[in-house]
This record gives sequence, structure tokens and C-alpha cells, in this order.
Amino acid sequence: MNLPLFDQAAQLCSRRLAAVPGMMRVPTPRLEMFILRDFLDEAQCAALIARIEQDRRPSTLADPNGDNRFRTSETCDLPMLEPDVIALDERLSALSGIDRRFGEPIQGQRYEPGQEFKAHTDYFEPSGADFARFCNEAGQRTWTFMVYLNTVEAGGATRFKVIDKTIQPETGKLVCWNNRRTDGSCNPATLHHAMKVRKGLKYVITKWYRERPWG
Repeated sequence: MNLPLFDQAAQLCSRRLAAVPGMMRVPTPRLEMFILRDFLDEAQCAALIARIEQDRRPSTLADPNGDNRFRTSETCDLPMLEPDVIALDERLSALSGIDRRFGEPIQGQRYEPGQEFKAHTDYFEPSGADFARFCNEAGQRTWTFMVYLNTVEAGGATRFKVIDKTIQPETGKLVCWNNRRTDGSCNPATLHHAMKVRKGLKYVITKWYRERPWG
């Protein structure tokens, strides 16, 4: 049986990422995760920060859990028809080997001191109340690509508790991981916590890919 188009690309994604100069694979058997410093330069990061500042709004949750302080950041959907955003999207697609049509619009996030996103996974819980609404058309989330846009004065790290890995925000640093196991099931080892910013601001952009074409 032929694999779906996304699965064919996803199987090649890790090998493609591992071949990128400067790319580091996080040494764990629990999930596929890679880190690349200086993916974006300071000017590119500054331009993205300006976009986030212009259009930010309170972040939301797919499946509210009753904790009003679970996600306290602000969010911005980047304008996907602007030339610089198209160029960024094409660059992420070239890096991953995943066709752009499988990607959600790029999202920006902004964190003030005290703001965080408590431990969560990026995939949608199959048992969640909103699973069908979010996954009916494009399917489940698969790979996550996140880029830190600034070096935070204090706090703001991303902690992957299951694998005991904490990643510090640095300007232009890319972190990416596969939200699925090799059998295609959701991987709970991707649980991660966007920890509280203690001083300054934190900006990131996130690109999620899906099993089927978006939109």
C-alpha cells in the first residue's frame, strides 16, 4: 500500500534535518528533536517581532481545562501572503522537506514577565472535545518548527520534562520535533512547558505541519 503523501515526507524529514550543517539532534530515543542555531539573523527576527507587536491578541486553548492561567501569552497569525512571510515559509519547507500545503499559517507568540504556557503537547488529544473540529479536514499535527526571535533576559526556557531537556531562548535558534512516534501515534514524550519569563520579553514563531493539506 502506498503511504499518504505526508507520511512519505515525514519519514524523510529526520534524515534531511540530520544532514543540515550545524544541526544538532537531541540525544534521546524518546522522540525526534533537532536544534539549529542562527536559523534567522537579527534583522529577520526584528522584523517578525514588529509584526507580532502590531497584531497580537490573547492566546487561546483548543481544549479548555478550567485553568485560566494555563496559557497566558499573546498570539499573532502572520500574514501568509506577504513576501517576507512567504520566503520564511518556503525556507522552512525546504529545510524540512515537507510541502508547504501541509503547513498551518505561521504563528507568533509574545510573553511578558510572568506569562507562560504550562506543560502541553502540540498535537490534539484524540479524546478532546474539539478534536473533530480541529482535525477533521487537515488531520493531526505532525512536526513542529519553532524559532526564538530574541534572547530573553531571564526565564522563558522551553522544558521537555519527559526527556529532561531544557532549551534556552536565543535569537534565531530553531527547535523542531516530531509529535508522532514511528508508528504514527501521538508521542506524549513531546510534552513541553514554555516556562515563565522572569525579566524582559520573549518572542517566538511556530510552524505546525498536518497529515493532510491545510485549508
